[in-house]
Amino acid sequence: MKTITQLKFIVLLSSIILLQNCTKAAEGAGALPPAPELPVYTVITSNTSTFQEFPTALEGKNNVEIRSQVDGYLDKIYVEEGAFVRAGQPLFKIDSRSYGEQVNMASANLQAANANIQKMKVEVDRLTTLVAEKVVSDVQLKTAKANYAVAVATAAQAKASLSGSRITNGFTTITAPVSGYLGRIPYKKGSLISRTDATPLAFVSDISEIYAYFSISEIDFIAFQKKYVGATLEEKMRNMPLVDLVIADNTTYSEKGKMKMIDGQFDKSTGAITVRATFPNPNGTLRSGNTGKVRMPQLLSDAVVIPQESTFEIQDKTYVYILGKDKKVTSKPITISGKTDNYYFISEGLKKGDQIVFTGLGSLKDGASIKPKMISSDSLLTATPL
Repeated sequence: MKTITQLKFIVLLSSIILLQNCTKAAEGAGALPPAPELPVYTVITSNTSTFQEFPTALEGKNNVEIRSQVDGYLDKIYVEEGAFVRAGQPLFKIDSRSYGEQVNMASANLQAANANIQKMKVEVDRLTTLVAEKVVSDVQLKTAKANYAVAVATAAQAKASLSGSRITNGFTTITAPVSGYLGRIPYKKGSLISRTDATPLAFVSDISEIYAYFSISEIDFIAFQKKYVGATLEEKMRNMPLVDLVIADNTTYSEKGKMKMIDGQFDKSTGAITVRATFPNPNGTLRSGNTGKVRMPQLLSDAVVIPQESTFEIQDKTYVYILGKDKKVTSKPITISGKTDNYYFISEGLKKGDQIVFTGLGSLKDGASIKPKMISSDSLLTATPL
C-alpha cells in the first residue's frame, strides 16, 4: 500500500515538473526577438547640380535618298560605300546613249524650225513689197505673216524640247546633293534602274552636325517654361545651359550640345512633346542611327539629398523608412527631382532633419522597432561624394 502511494507521488511530481517545463518553453516561444540594430542618419540639404536623362535617337543634319530621275542601266559607279562625298560630286552614271540621241533629234528639230523662220520671213518681205505696189492683195501678206508667227512658235517649242532633252540627259549623271557620308549601295553595275524603284541607289548623310531628338513630358515642359528666362520659347532655349550626350558605351561625348527646337504640339497618344538638341560632329564620330541619352543639367538650391540605397520601390513608387520618436519605422513615398550616380534629390516627402534608415531595408515593415545606430550625413558625403 505504501508502494502505491509512493508511485502516485512520483507521478504527480513528474507531472508538475513537466508542466513547469512546458510553460517555460511556451513562454520562451512567444518572446519577441530583439530589435535589429540598423544605421540611421539625419536628412540634410545641399546646393548642387544634377541632371535629367532622356533617351534619344540621333540623325545627321541632312539624310538624303539618292534616286535616279531616268530609267536605264547602271553604267558606272564612281564612289565606294561609306566614302565621304562633296555636294555636286558624281556618284553614278546611267547609260545615256538613248537620251543623247533625243538631244540630237531635238537639236535637229530646232535647226529646221529656225530655217523655216527664215523662209517665212523671206516670204513676208516679198509680199510686203508686192502689196505696196498693189500687185497682190494684202490677204496673201496676212497669210504669210501668220505662217511666220507659226514658224516662230514652232522654233520656240523646238528650243524648249532641246532644253528638256538636255536636262533629261544630264540626269543620267547622278551627283551628290549634299556633302556627307555615302551609305550602302544595293545596286551593282549593269542593274536596270527605274525612277519608281522602292530602294534608293544610296543614302548620303551630312553628319557635320548631329540632331538628337527626344521627348519630354508635359510636366517637364511646364517646368522648363518656368525655369528659364525669356519671352518666347526660342529665348528660353538660348538661355538654357549646354547639354551632354551619353553614347551607347556610357561615356560622355566630347562635344556639348545646344537646345535648338521644340515641336509645335504634344503627341496625344504619349502626352509628350519632341525636343531637339544639336551637337557638333567635326570628326564624324557620331552617325545617323546611333542611340544615346541627352543629359540636361539642373541647378538645385537647398535640395534634400539622400543615398539611393536608402530607398526601395513598390509599384513604380519610391519609398524610404522614417524613424519615429518611439524608435519605430514608417514607410513614406518620396518624389525624386534629380539624381547623381549615388544620390537622389527629393522634392516631396522628406525635409531637412528627418531621420531615415540607411541600409537593411529588406527586413523591415511598417511599425517595426529598430535599435538605431546614428551615423553622420557628412561622413556619407565624404565616403561617397555628390
